[in-house]
Amino acid sequence: MRERQFTRHRRRTREFEAFVAGAGGRLLHAATLLTAEPPDGNPRARGLLTAALAETYARWHRLRGEDPYDRTRQELAARFARTAWRHHRPAVPGMPRPAADAGLLARLTPQERLILVLRLYEGVAEEQTAALVGLPVDRVRAICTRAVTAMRSAPKPAAPATPAPEASP
Repeated sequence: MRERQFTRHRRRTREFEAFVAGAGGRLLHAATLLTAEPPDGNPRARGLLTAALAETYARWHRLRGEDPYDRTRQELAARFARTAWRHHRPAVPGMPRPAADAGLLARLTPQERLILVLRLYEGVAEEQTAALVGLPVDRVRAICTRAVTAMRSAPKPAAPATPAPEASP
């Protein structure tokens, strides 16, 4: 009996490790976009992902045909939504702008980042996104449109200055 449980546990662990090996990078990128951290320095994103993966592992034997990626993404989004007040806010007129090393979506509010990542990066349907964040579909559509507009209207990063050619004597 004990050996059977041990064998099941080992199989479960191997399956989960294979899942993380295949989906971990994409999930980490989504978490990094959510937290608006730079890709090379993302401790909050790693913490969110670790907690979401721990929850998925705890429920692994109960998934029964449910997509583990979808389940982990839902957990990641829910954890981000619950802790969004801790994450950087966008620049407000008169306030300092996000640091130059801030992530790509740093100028958006946490809610805008969540909806934009779910809709555009993860490809989640409006109806599913609305259900996940607890908003009407029309509101999700409006927030997504506003976030895309904000990202398109953002000033492009300044090109590095090229030194002027030196004059020959």
